[in-house]
Amino acid sequence: MKFFSTAWLGLGSVVLAAVPGFDISHYQASVNFAAAYSSGARFVIIKATEGTTYKDPSFSSHYTGATNAGLIRGGYHFAHPDTSTGAAQANYFLANGGGWSNDGITLPGMLDLEGDCAGLSTSAMVSWIKDFSDTYHSKTGRYPLLYTNPSWWSSCTGGSSAFVNTNPLVLARYSSSAGTPPGGWPYYTVWQFNDAYQYGGDSDTFNGDITGLKKLATG
Repeated sequence: MKFFSTAWLGLGSVVLAAVPGFDISHYQASVNFAAAYSSGARFVIIKATEGTTYKDPSFSSHYTGATNAGLIRGGYHFAHPDTSTGAAQANYFLANGGGWSNDGITLPGMLDLEGDCAGLSTSAMVSWIKDFSDTYHSKTGRYPLLYTNPSWWSSCTGGSSAFVNTNPLVLARYSSSAGTPPGGWPYYTVWQFNDAYQYGGDSDTFNGDITGLKKLATG
């Protein structure tokens, strides 16, 4: 298991501060939020929903635990593009923990895009993501974070650059370096670099300092 604790992160020729964080779901029955905070973590992204029928049974307890520990936190939605529209899934997410409020400690929701392409063409997938994203934005004033990996983005969206100017990228790549972001994004906002974390979940890092992380929370 790799644990990211360095104070600085090199991105190409630019050196940026980095803030540790993690992401979790009900698969992590026991999460030590206080220890994570003490170790330097300052944010956590928590699974809330899938499709239009599934609510993560640990979301409420995880969200409360993260809040009590002083972590900036937000919810995420696991996409099922083959079962209903993007708008329907965004509304379900918003109704079940995925909302955003300008309280300084809530991240905009994240759309988790992984697995297969659900039988959609690349253009249909881009349209589905846009439907989700625009619905979320219309209700909150924020665009959701988009979680993906380079292979999925290339295969399922054709490498679309449609979201570069609106949606922050959460890049999944388990490596010692983040590499080149997919889809024309000039940089990632969050990098999930390991599928293990000492206190529960996956290891993430925010591409910036704590002021930038708070800015992401407040808009």
